[in-house]
Amino acid sequence: MRNPLHALCPYFAMFPEVFVAEHVDTHSRKGDWVFDCFSGRGTTLLESLLRSRRAAAVDVNPVAFCVSKAKAQVPELAHVLDRLDLLETAFAVMEKDALWRERSTLPAFFKRAFHHGTLLELLFLRRVLSWRRSRVDSFIAALILGSLHGEMGKPMEYLSNQMPRTISTKPGYSLRYWRKKGLWPHRRHTFQLIRDRAEYRLGQEVPDLDGVVRLADARESARHLPELTRRVKLVITSPPYLRVTRYEEDQWLRLWFLGFPPHPTYSQISKDDRHESEQKYWTFLTSVWAGLADLLSRGAVIVCRFGACGIPESELTRQIRKSVRTVFPHARLICDPAISNIRRRQTGSFRPGTEGCRVEVDYVFATS
Repeated sequence: MRNPLHALCPYFAMFPEVFVAEHVDTHSRKGDWVFDCFSGRGTTLLESLLRSRRAAAVDVNPVAFCVSKAKAQVPELAHVLDRLDLLETAFAVMEKDALWRERSTLPAFFKRAFHHGTLLELLFLRRVLSWRRSRVDSFIAALILGSLHGEMGKPMEYLSNQMPRTISTKPGYSLRYWRKKGLWPHRRHTFQLIRDRAEYRLGQEVPDLDGVVRLADARESARHLPELTRRVKLVITSPPYLRVTRYEEDQWLRLWFLGFPPHPTYSQISKDDRHESEQKYWTFLTSVWAGLADLLSRGAVIVCRFGACGIPESELTRQIRKSVRTVFPHARLICDPAISNIRRRQTGSFRPGTEGCRVEVDYVFATS
């Protein structure tokens, strides 16, 4: 049965936990360190911990960091519920003039995206949650990120007017869509919704071990995790796909909740989270392998899933091999690349007719 923590927050371009489970079982033993340099929603972290491996990850995106931290350092349900009770009481008794003033300064998108009562709760929680440091607060923040936007037909799951659940659509497009369809946000009681979500997500097995997560660039992995030097046995990761998405732009509403501006941004987090130039992309990947090289133990295995638009699989394989061998000269593929078609592309739900990424290719390298 799938662990409910895996679905803590919907995320674009994510691999399934079975992908991690198969490679963890094949290429590591209990107690080994498993690492992901593009943590995303933390699937490698969580599945490795559930399988009694020690796990670490980095990601430059605060949304990915928050969700990954919530899965790597899972709090007790009682502590989450106690914290929610305290927060709800604090919100109930506070003077809300400052929140109303803040609401009045927000762009028109927010007044149509959230019921005013729900938005006030979100503004309060945005102010007070210490998601970077607190185990409990990061879990609550991750639950909110997972419920911040989605389908209106699921009233117990999402806080917003009608939106996709994996990405934040642009303000202009959203307003036009809502006006055309005559859609207005429904009142959602944030504290109760998150309380229900916590009880569900923490209702089954949680890891016995804690993982390690850093908010950091993949190219600087070893610098941010010096305690893991020469200890990592297995890397399981999926770099940003070539010409596919821009995570900062597509996650702008979740980033807003974590303290960023109330509109899409394009280079506040990373100037190259979407690569258009093949040459720059391969240079980027080579620097990623160099950035994690000092973490790897002798004979470590790197498992990576890639996708790209407008490039044949043969060229993708050639370039991936070249980038890995630039850093690990004796690296070798220990099985043929596994090619899979993407049948239910997430872009189809909000960008109909796009060509998008049609295939994904998995590579498994032994580094020495």
